[in-house]
Amino acid sequence: MAAPARRSVVFVTGNAKKLEEVVQILGDSSPYALVARKIDLPEYQGEPDEISVQKCREAARQVRGPVIVGVCCCAGNALTPGPSLCCSGLYKLLAGFEDKSAYALCTFAFSTGNPEEPVKLFKGQTHGLIVEPRGPRDFGWDPCFQPDGYDQTYAELPKAVKNSISHRYRALSELSAFFLQSSSAEPPAGPS
Repeated sequence: MAAPARRSVVFVTGNAKKLEEVVQILGDSSPYALVARKIDLPEYQGEPDEISVQKCREAARQVRGPVIVGVCCCAGNALTPGPSLCCSGLYKLLAGFEDKSAYALCTFAFSTGNPEEPVKLFKGQTHGLIVEPRGPRDFGWDPCFQPDGYDQTYAELPKAVKNSISHRYRALSELSAFFLQSSSAEPPAGPS
């Protein structure tokens, strides 16, 4: 018996590394097949939840179907979360503060594409420290974020380790559980 057909959902990203990380974390557990698409979205201002909902609604409007939008930020506890800075900028910004503790926050927003239905949010958070940048500098603030319990930054950690502890992993775990719960409540998709 053939496996039920997977429905497509647009994963809004302009970053191939993010898509690669999301696919590695989700694996085949999602009833949705991710289709990456870069969509020009406004730079919304506000709290991460508000930004996530606004971006997701606009992406769903443009795509006219189901979408996932991810919003991530890193904030030192001496600062409030905001737009991500480059790793050296974040490290320098916190140089004047004694408290170097920080957290990485990821929020995935999911819309079925129906504007009448609410956008669902899935959040993950990892605590750590802002340190002098170490490791490859090709992925945002990974070189300056050292998760609690580790002596390496996100950039220095093997991908498998990072993908098992990261803020993105935690948010995707919630999203995956939602998808699995939703798919078990729906009748299986028929042949296409």
